[in-house]
Amino acid sequence: MSQAGINTVFFETVNAGYPIYPSKVAPQQNPLTRNWDPLKSAVKLAHDRGMELHAWVWVFAAGNQAHNKILGIKPSYPGPVLAANPDWAGYDRRGRMIPQGQNKPFFDPANPQLRQYLLKQYEEIVTNYKVDGLHLDYIRYPFQDHQRDRSYGYGKAGRNLFKQRYGVDPRRISPRQRSMWQKWTAFRTQQVDSFVAQVSQKMRQNKPDLIMSVAVFPLPEKERIKKLQQHWEVWARRGDIDLIVPMTYALDTQTFSRLAQPWIVSKKLGSTLLVPGIRLLNLPTLGAFDQVQLIRDLPVGGYALFAAENLQNQQLQQVFSSTQGKTKDEPIPYRQPFKTAALRYTALEKEWEFVLQNKQLQMSNSRISKFKSQAEILENALNKLAESPSNANLQTTKASLIRFQSQFRMLMRQHALNNPYQVGVWENRLAMIERLIRFGERIKKTEGF
Repeated sequence: MSQAGINTVFFETVNAGYPIYPSKVAPQQNPLTRNWDPLKSAVKLAHDRGMELHAWVWVFAAGNQAHNKILGIKPSYPGPVLAANPDWAGYDRRGRMIPQGQNKPFFDPANPQLRQYLLKQYEEIVTNYKVDGLHLDYIRYPFQDHQRDRSYGYGKAGRNLFKQRYGVDPRRISPRQRSMWQKWTAFRTQQVDSFVAQVSQKMRQNKPDLIMSVAVFPLPEKERIKKLQQHWEVWARRGDIDLIVPMTYALDTQTFSRLAQPWIVSKKLGSTLLVPGIRLLNLPTLGAFDQVQLIRDLPVGGYALFAAENLQNQQLQQVFSSTQGKTKDEPIPYRQPFKTAALRYTALEKEWEFVLQNKQLQMSNSRISKFKSQAEILENALNKLAESPSNANLQTTKASLIRFQSQFRMLMRQHALNNPYQVGVWENRLAMIERLIRFGERIKKTEGF
């Protein structure tokens, strides 16, 4: 991975209710890693190579029938946590722990004892191990289809809390009761929202520089809230998370682009960085790099590759090794956003220099002179901010960038007629520099800029 230029590993630390490490909080360590501490080993392996390691945890998914099969356990086993605490379980409307057509039981996010347990477990990970981040997966309710009467969230605590608040058992309402059903959907969504805020606040108290990230579904906002109560735009705007990793998994680039595009242009994400996910399983090597190239041309913070076992493809490794470079070649964007912004701008200037040298830029000499002059002003501002982060340098850089972006569109108007994709990519790279500066500003403010 290091040779391929990967700088961050999301290391699966808790899945199906089992931690991979010896825990004093969880009922049972994963039997497949007993008498070993893979998390401790992985942190060292990553740090020795200048890479970051983020603990990847299943939040509300409590078990896994596929995991039970590997361990030779009955398919109905709900996982070690629910086996020890059955009142923490979530249920569908018919009282089933595992929703129809799915293979995982879920916790009830409204249960206060469960929430405290999860917070203790994450605190154990963050405190006892030198992990650089916490990656939240299954931070949602299971998939639901109300047209087929498949709804979820009827755990004991959730039902009681909703009944106390609204005077009705949620099992007695249906989507036809529009007003009350909206309250029920909002209630469940708020359980997830509030837990993300809790985790973020608690973990950052323990480790202020911890990076919080989430694996999320790229469904349209309203549809996603309706089907899984996952409203990650709220988490982003509040600053609860640093990286959004949408699971934009597709076997062709056109579908991948369609899934990723709404979030790339979204104005609802605050200063959070977007890191689209590429699923390598069954994706031809050429297809994988087509998607990687598309991402490089978009205003995003990077990309996440799912999953490690698919990187064993020798051809894939060779292409990564020859195109990505080493991890130490450049800073990790979410760690050094100002320095990353300056370096990316330098790379962009090299592209412009190449085009100018080859007389491929359709622009008059006077406009070229103005363009070079404005580009140099922005370069100086970015370099100064990277070398000496201060509020004064930040405000100067923001003003320079806004001015340059506005002039850039006018100066490139003629060139864009014949080269719309090239100009669009340049604008995207400027937009990403702007996002890095916004992200850096938020980080610095929390540190007392």
